[in-house]
Parts: sequence; C-alpha cells; structure tokens
Amino acid sequence: YLSFLSTFLFFSLKEYAFKAVNSSGVTAVALKGKDISVIVTQRKVPDKLLEAKSISHVFAITPHIGALAIGMAADANWMVQRARYEAANFKYKFGYSIPVAVLTRRLADLVQVYTQNAEMRPLGVSMILIANEDEEPFVYKFDPAGYFAGYRATATGVKAVEANNALEKKIKTKMDFNDDAAIQLAISTLANTLSADFKTHELQIG
Repeated sequence: YLSFLSTFLFFSLKEYAFKAVNSSGVTAVALKGKDISVIVTQRKVPDKLLEAKSISHVFAITPHIGALAIGMAADANWMVQRARYEAANFKYKFGYSIPVAVLTRRLADLVQVYTQNAEMRPLGVSMILIANEDEEPFVYKFDPAGYFAGYRATATGVKAVEANNALEKKIKTKMDFNDDAAIQLAISTLANTLSADFKTHELQIG
C-alpha cells in the first residue's frame, strides 16, 4: 500500500510540475538558423503594480550561453542561478567555458533527482538553452522530469503544442536561415500561435 501511495504521489507531483510550467501563461519559441540560435518569448507582467523591466524570462548564463526559463518564478530564478554556478565551477576546474550540451545534461540530471525523492518537490520550470560554439548554433531544452534533448526548433509554455506544429511545417525543408530570417521566423511563429500583434516592449528576444 505504501509503495502504491508513493508511486501515486510521484506521478501527481510530476503532473503538477508540468502544469506549473503553463501557470505563467507564457509561450516561448526557440530555433536555430545557419549561424544563429534565437529565443523569443512574451514579456507578460502579471500585476500592474510590478515594474515591467524587472520581469524577465531570458537570462545570460555565460558570455556564449543564453537561457529561457518558464514556469514558477522562484524555481526559474533558482535554476538560472544554479546554471551560472555550474558554468563558473566548470571553468574554474577545467580552464575553459562549459559546452552547452554538458551544462544541459548537468541541469537535467539535477532536476531529475527532484523526481526521485519523496522529500523533494519537482521543480515547476522548463528551460531552453541556446549557444553558438565553434561557429555552430545549438538549442537544448529540458523539462521538469529531467528529459533533455537538442532541437532544430522547439517551443515551451502554455501554447507549446500549437507552436511546435507551426515550427514543424515551416522548417520541414529549410534550415539555412540567416540571422534576420531566423529572428523573423521565431517572432512570426509566436505571433501566429497566440493570434497577437506584439508591440516592441511585449517581446523578449535572445
């Protein structure tokens, strides 16, 4: 009975963690072109009393790695700080900047640990990491369960399924977008998915 109860609680908590990613009501799109990786998301201010400039989903982890974190704000901020710590610790130990694939694996492993222990709450955050290493763009994503992978294009957030379907159609035969084309494609995909005409201050682009 206890084993069944613990299994039930595990799946319930993980389900809540995935729902927490959508709790912010924000959608983000990431893709890579010929020489660029880009992330585009909404800047949605949940309260009129908040200073809009203090609300951000896009962060710099290292000079060559950027991140987008969507979900519970506290979990997202903790994940960003942990990513910066892991990157700094790696460079201190080995003398060169951490590759984005290594950082993604490390963070995904940490997140997965939170799903294994009953005394830990799974983190309600999904993170996309982008980088340009050796003149090659990269896009990685991991979820609250600790699953991670590299992507040609991906989306996360409340309208992720619709955005992924749109991206799949648009990049099915073409991937060699130049910088401007890649940014425009990401913006247009997000705008079409949300049926919105964004103003400049309503978007964040990395």
